[in-house]
Amino acid sequence: MTKRTFGVIGLAVMGENLALNVERNGFPIAVYNRTASKTEEFMATRAVGKDIKAAYSLEEFVQLLERPRKILVMVKAGAPVDYVINDLKPLLEEGDMIIDGGNSLYEDTERRTKDLEATGLGFVGMGVSGGEEGALNGPSLMPGGTEAAYRELEPILIKVAAQVNDGPCVTFIGPGGAGHYVKMVHNGIEYGDMQLIAEAYDLLANAAKLNHTELHEVFTEWNQTDELNSFLIEITADIFKKIDPETNQPLVELILDSAGQKGTGRWTVVSSLELGVPIPTIYAAVNARVMSAYKDERKAASLELPSPERVYRGDIKTFINQVRDALYCSKMCSYAQGMALLGKASAEYGYNLDLGETARIWKGGCIIRAGFLDKIKAAYVENPNLPNLLLAPEFKQSIIDRQTAWRTVILAANELGIAVPAFSASLDYFDSYRRARLPQNLTQAQRDYFGAHTYERTDKSRGEFFHTAWAE
Repeated sequence: MTKRTFGVIGLAVMGENLALNVERNGFPIAVYNRTASKTEEFMATRAVGKDIKAAYSLEEFVQLLERPRKILVMVKAGAPVDYVINDLKPLLEEGDMIIDGGNSLYEDTERRTKDLEATGLGFVGMGVSGGEEGALNGPSLMPGGTEAAYRELEPILIKVAAQVNDGPCVTFIGPGGAGHYVKMVHNGIEYGDMQLIAEAYDLLANAAKLNHTELHEVFTEWNQTDELNSFLIEITADIFKKIDPETNQPLVELILDSAGQKGTGRWTVVSSLELGVPIPTIYAAVNARVMSAYKDERKAASLELPSPERVYRGDIKTFINQVRDALYCSKMCSYAQGMALLGKASAEYGYNLDLGETARIWKGGCIIRAGFLDKIKAAYVENPNLPNLLLAPEFKQSIIDRQTAWRTVILAANELGIAVPAFSASLDYFDSYRRARLPQNLTQAQRDYFGAHTYERTDKSRGEFFHTAWAE
């Protein structure tokens, strides 16, 4: 029997679809799942007539693969990945490689890379974005780890990845946990993007009183613009037109307002705090999901804490356009924060990230794919050392032109009692970043007063520290 070019362990939604994607692009596949019935179901339904061989033990699976073996592990992040790796290691030979395609914490990937390299095995921690459809038809791939292993995989990955006008949506991200770090921040930006869209919806539905048909029309129109054209805006427009067959009501209005999360947003926040990079839009998005989980408590509080009348009295068409501009400004801030975090992590961890290339591979396949990623790529190509995306000429002018609308929308939301935490956090980020002097001089004076933490002076050289006996 002809040896298989590629192997996949784990046949949940993403594993199944990636296996089919690889096979469709001309590479014979071997598959294995710990639960044999899952493998049998896959082979009897989706694998019929395809160049796919099933194995029902890891030993059999490994023997099906040509050397150097290329094994994609698609299991739940954390301990399950370690279990699979530990079971595989005795069965593999020098030069074989393992690819972790799940949403693993980058620190775990750093550890696994070092451990496996020490045994002569290759390891790639690869972020995969695009959901079920992307996995099947072309995801954005963010591989990091052992570069030699990546180069062995590259002929396969460039065919499996989404294809855009300037190439496949895959590149070698960097050493160690770089691939999973970039995927983590991608997901953090995704959290911000989704929360911003939810706030725009809240304003249009509960302040402007647009019905689901009007919301569908507005988001469809926004998706045709250079600024907001994106996968998330596109699917939002689709969501508004879906009618529940049981009630004949818009399905979105019947969904409980309690959002889940799997951890990557929280990891992004933790990393930003460790590295000292402000990402307030992403913080706000994570906090909004946490707040949404307090459904019963919020419902009870709504009976005790009355809100203002939630009806916008101005011109509705003007307000819709202002919300669009506020969404774009806030979105720019969310991406600026994410890219700044990537830049700091790259320097801190030696990832040597190419931020322009990172933006390019997000143009297709992934959840945050958007038209304006071309502009982000161009900004970093023009200035690879750009300290913040908001300083790129096009983004700077875009935000200056729209900031009045942005402020107007947030003022209206506050007057109507509609929470817009991510819109507000984005504007606060912009207003803080553009100010030469912030009030933290008082904070530092307080710290020196109660804890003798010292302070620097504006009329002295940086690096000189002073202490005052404030109570004397």
